[in-house]
Amino acid sequence: MGVKKKAFKAAFPNTISIMAGSTSLGVVYGMLMETAGVSAPWAIVMSAVAFCGSMQFATVPILAASLFEPLQVLVLSLMINARHLFYGISMLEKYKDMGKLKGFMVCTLCDESFSTESHCPVPEKVDKKWFYFFMSLMIYFYWVAGTAIGSMAGMLITFDTTGLDFAMTALFIVLFTEYWKKKENRSAAAMGVLASLTALLVFDGVTFMIPAMLLMLMAVFVRKKIWI
Repeated sequence: MGVKKKAFKAAFPNTISIMAGSTSLGVVYGMLMETAGVSAPWAIVMSAVAFCGSMQFATVPILAASLFEPLQVLVLSLMINARHLFYGISMLEKYKDMGKLKGFMVCTLCDESFSTESHCPVPEKVDKKWFYFFMSLMIYFYWVAGTAIGSMAGMLITFDTTGLDFAMTALFIVLFTEYWKKKENRSAAAMGVLASLTALLVFDGVTFMIPAMLLMLMAVFVRKKIWI
């Protein structure tokens, strides 16, 4: 069996649980984009190029209102996606030998791929590089395919979409719950919750994200005894 085929067969089962969630979220996003007046091709292109689910959900109201607010979108993107700073730092060791695949791995690093690749050990006699690549590729495919299905379904089905945007919040709750199950992860998870609550008490519900991330970063440095 070829190296790639073997890696794919080992990686795919680890993404099955994500397939249902990520595809469903993609469907919801596609339907919301259609109701916002964004055609299917543009919704699919946005998912394929941007590939940032939570930020894509956040931009739906802006697109629906036909607003051109590049500065607002930039700040919003930094606030929502600031967590990727921690994802990137955590995955440095795993991605260091990815070679030409590193660019794709970095661009497709998301909540689901981070959660999966952080906790799934590479099976024996399976190439680590291709194992991680196929997991990221599958997760990327689920999201884009879900968006395509949702966009096309949105053209055919008309109903009240109120509350559909909660799907992304539900996903984060599931990811956090899975992360909490391992005892070695609980201290880091608790630091994240404490930092978020502290920032939320000091700042408002719109601007608390970046301060919360800074508090988490400080906590990581203190925990590892690394001082800048």
